[in-house]
Amino acid sequence: MYLPTQFEETRLDVLYQLIHARPLGMLVTLGSDGLNANHIPFEIDPAPSPFGTLRGHVARANPVWRDFSKDVQALIVFQGAQTYITPNWYPSKQETGKVVPTFNYIVVHAYGSLQPIDDRDWLRDFVSKLTDRHESAQPQPWKMRDAPDSFIETQLGAIVGIEVPIAKLVGKWKVSQNRTALDQTGVVRGLRVAGDANAVEMAQVIEQRKKI
Repeated sequence: MYLPTQFEETRLDVLYQLIHARPLGMLVTLGSDGLNANHIPFEIDPAPSPFGTLRGHVARANPVWRDFSKDVQALIVFQGAQTYITPNWYPSKQETGKVVPTFNYIVVHAYGSLQPIDDRDWLRDFVSKLTDRHESAQPQPWKMRDAPDSFIETQLGAIVGIEVPIAKLVGKWKVSQNRTALDQTGVVRGLRVAGDANAVEMAQVIEQRKKI
């Protein structure tokens, strides 16, 4: 990933926060037929240091857990807020006209060796924790025990766990750091008027990081 220094984010707590908030990662592996991309919800565990471990699961019928290169690290991409930025929002447009459109975006790239886990106890524990987390906001959270044991056993038999001990973790926050403070204020104003969820989130991030 092209990563100018001004857009680089290295703080682990910030990178973990993005992964936790946007857990659906794009897992990219190299298989016998070339590059393969799968979209999988992950859980981040900060251990072991320095970068921690990502865990998820895939369908047993998905060849990714068998057909991947052990010599090439997997890449997992987590996407945060992203939005178009029009040059009309820059006050400097009136002064020089030397402005162009762009996109602002937030991403985290995690690299590591894929490790399949075909263990029923591991899967039961992981899926239970994953479900509890994502059901927590429901008025009546669904629990694994709500379904018949035989059904759950069948479902567990149809999936395989994966772990990716993280060897490298890269964050890119392209959020108008290359613009002046006045232009950043103009972008924030424009995004808030746009009003969609991505725009509002991006406006908040720019305000947190904008030049004084």
